[in-house]
Amino acid sequence: MKLDIYRRSEAEHKLSYLAVPSGQPIPQEADNVDWHVENMGAELDVSNGHIDDYAIDDPMGQIREKGYAITSVTHQVPEH
Repeated sequence: MKLDIYRRSEAEHKLSYLAVPSGQPIPQEADNVDWHVENMGAELDVSNGHIDDYAIDDPMGQIREKGYAITSVTHQVPEH
């Protein structure tokens, strides 16, 4: 599935990621000026229930439910 990936800096030098189907805007409830483009049109396998590179659990379930998938607060990624 092609996804547009955005990142946001969090507290304690961590990152969160937001994935939306490629070409679609970030849904209004998740739209935030802090999101920065990470990877546009990324071809990602969402069938295994987790996007490892972005620490997103159940991406297909999240996209079906709310139109986007986001990193869980408990899985935020350390900033390099």
